[in-house]
Amino acid sequence: MFGDMMGMMNKLKETQKKVEDTKARLNTVLIDESSTDNKLKVTITANRTIKNIVIDDALLEDKDMLEDYLVLTLNKAIERATTVNETEIAAVAKDGMPNIPGLDMFK
Repeated sequence: MFGDMMGMMNKLKETQKKVEDTKARLNTVLIDESSTDNKLKVTITANRTIKNIVIDDALLEDKDMLEDYLVLTLNKAIERATTVNETEIAAVAKDGMPNIPGLDMFK
């Protein structure tokens, strides 16, 4: 019993380390998103950090339109990054979960 408990603790520590490593790696995964007409382009990491924004000069003449474009395009990019992030983290966490009855919601 005690050996099982130690093994489980080690497995959890190992999984925690893998999750941290995955989070670090996701800082290097870049996601590009553009407005439908390509007048605004954003690049963010899978950890949802904005890396770059490119704005077409035409949008600079209309502040309201630019703000709308930013909100829509950034939200689309964040949504995609969140999906990538959650999928990657869940895969690592699920792989490291000990087989405990009642915890099959992680499978």
